[in-house]
Amino acid sequence: MEKDLVAAGLKPRHGESLTARALRAVRRTVSSSAAREVARSTATAEVLQQAVTTGRQIAVTSIRGGAGKTTVAALLGTTYAHYRHDPTLLIEADPALGSLPLRLGAQSLRWTTGDVAGIVEPQMSLLDVTGYLVQLPDNAWLLPGSQGQIGAMLDLRSYEKVMVSLRRYFGVTVVDCETLPAEVARVALSAAQARVLVAPATLEGVASTYAVLEWVRGLPRHVIAGTIVVLTETAPHTGLDLDAATAKLTATGAGVHVLPYDRHLAAGGTIRTELLAHATRQSATQLAADVFQLSQKRR
Repeated sequence: MEKDLVAAGLKPRHGESLTARALRAVRRTVSSSAAREVARSTATAEVLQQAVTTGRQIAVTSIRGGAGKTTVAALLGTTYAHYRHDPTLLIEADPALGSLPLRLGAQSLRWTTGDVAGIVEPQMSLLDVTGYLVQLPDNAWLLPGSQGQIGAMLDLRSYEKVMVSLRRYFGVTVVDCETLPAEVARVALSAAQARVLVAPATLEGVASTYAVLEWVRGLPRHVIAGTIVVLTETAPHTGLDLDAATAKLTATGAGVHVLPYDRHLAAGGTIRTELLAHATRQSATQLAADVFQLSQKRR
């Protein structure tokens, strides 16, 4: 995205109000919950830091635009990069002007997923490969789907070549796919070791996601067992009964997480983890751990 357009955005807001932050600080001081939170965080970190024998590939998709797919992909990728010691790769398999580079704060774009498919060779070293990627903080790397312009769509053959070729260089690869039922997205879901299906926390979002999960149940058992639905709250009060929605979706065999409303995420633009609400950081970290555990179950 052009720098002058990025500059036109509003000043980033904190994910939660100053009052909410102050109240949480007081509660931590006068209660024993702080020790439990530390223990829980330590256990989650241990899961995220588990070694892998082969790179884990996690596909993130949705069934409609505006569900928060790219936001969830960015949160997952930055969480893995923060906790893990091996390199993390984020791939944008949505070349139609996807917003992953913007969400990750990429300053420049060079090579795209389609470009690298024709370049990467088996004899290349990690240093050779990263020369075609965008470097991000915490040993994370980005392969964008486009250069900010509408171009040729990513074909299935190019996608498969990139994923097979790059897998051995990165401990975890997070793929921001096109929305379903696009062909690349369907192949990415079936080929990945774990899948994340993002849906808005609305009645319509839950109903359409349930229909997709019913279709997934017709695929090999490992597909639905390795899938987590993320319900994203795009407003402070959605009016949805989250417990009932979760029960409905988990009945298909998939897992369910809720990403709470966050003012910082809702504003768009580059995600700054220090500005996320406490509940958002906790939710994103636990989601990343659960998805990673699922990916470890399939070799």
